[in-house]
Amino acid sequence: MTTREAFLEKVRQAQPPARPRPDVPLFAAAGGDLRARFTAALQAMGGTCVEVRAASDVGGLIRERFGAEASIASATGEVPGTRVLTAETAPASLQDIEVGVVRARFGVAETGSVWFSEREYVVNALGYIVQHLVVLLDPAHLLDGLQDVYRRDDFREARYAALVTGPSATADIEGVLIRGAQGVRSLTVVWLAAD
Repeated sequence: MTTREAFLEKVRQAQPPARPRPDVPLFAAAGGDLRARFTAALQAMGGTCVEVRAASDVGGLIRERFGAEASIASATGEVPGTRVLTAETAPASLQDIEVGVVRARFGVAETGSVWFSEREYVVNALGYIVQHLVVLLDPAHLLDGLQDVYRRDDFREARYAALVTGPSATADIEGVLIRGAQGVRSLTVVWLAAD
């Protein structure tokens, strides 16, 4: 047994016993147009929403926004990439990818967030190591608030999940806003119905 394996085994043995999740109260829905609320919340966090007619239009959108030579890793069969992405893809191999494309399972109007699990990302690093993230989102798959996320079966069943709201940003140094400091520099949500 290697030192790494011995260390991981000790961590596994030291885990606290499982216990049920607390009940999250269900608050009254904020109401209003979910898509408009989602768009406003995402824009406030530095993200962008765009509309396309079909998945075949996303490639043109990417070329227009990020250049004709942009390298693309796509986690969805709806949009072809320039790099093949499989579960066996080494995360570090994505370090030179400019654009990642992924379909969100759902969005949250309250915060302008999109939800991903290991199934959507295929390789978890896709959501963090690329320069720009393009997210396909079906407007019919919007939830009102964060409380609704915890009631979904896919949330409870996921091994890994992330709610992503806009591009990475920090203002730690002299209060100057920097995008892409710890993750993607831009996040574009593309309104596109799921097949």
